[in-house]
Amino acid sequence: MIHSSSTTAVPQASDVPRHVAIIMDGNGRWATKRFLPRVAGHVKGVDAVHGVVEACTERGIEYLTLFAFSSENWRRPQEEVSLLMRLFMTALEREISKMHANDIRLKVVGDLSRFDDKLQAMIANAERKTAGNKRLTVTICANYGGRWDIMQAIGKMVALHPGNTDFSEEQLTPHLAMAYAPEPDLFIRTGGEQRISNFLLWQLAYTELFFTETYWPDFTRASLDQAIASYQQRERRFGRTGSQLAEKTN
Repeated sequence: MIHSSSTTAVPQASDVPRHVAIIMDGNGRWATKRFLPRVAGHVKGVDAVHGVVEACTERGIEYLTLFAFSSENWRRPQEEVSLLMRLFMTALEREISKMHANDIRLKVVGDLSRFDDKLQAMIANAERKTAGNKRLTVTICANYGGRWDIMQAIGKMVALHPGNTDFSEEQLTPHLAMAYAPEPDLFIRTGGEQRISNFLLWQLAYTELFFTETYWPDFTRASLDQAIASYQQRERRFGRTGSQLAEKTN
């Protein structure tokens, strides 16, 4: 199923966000504050992922998207990048059977060509194994950037319509990396920074934003509930007036 853009159609809003997207920031700083190597923060961050995935299934959230590794993260020290890659592979090996048993689908989006052949094969196998699962779709954005996503979608769209110079959002949307998911209702960034850092630039057009000082390793079910409570206080107008919303609910 291809979902419409929120700038061309008004999505249905509910008290529980259908799709939550998270930038999991603060792993390194969490470790540094405890005089630990940065990798210890990333390892602890995997534990936080477990808790949030479980919480999403319990709360009826259908899509969870996690920004694990951006296209800009290659600029980090080589040792840290290598450790992140190994941690990703270990997590795939350890968790995929559990995800499958719990009816959770895994998707990995981004420019995966830069990863080694073994990791690419592991990702493909995990996606195949969980393809039919329905309870929750967990998307890992790896070597992903919002500008990359838009550019690769444009390239595919133009290739499909050679010679055409007049395109619409409806023609572009199916080529975006996450065309299979509705646009996020709620965006969360941990770690205190208040920016979206090249994450889902197209898809966040009407998403409610929530920023927290909490470092990702300390992000719990209660933290998620706090973000959802904030989301529930928002008036999601999608270009309409408050009066129009009031008329619709009466």
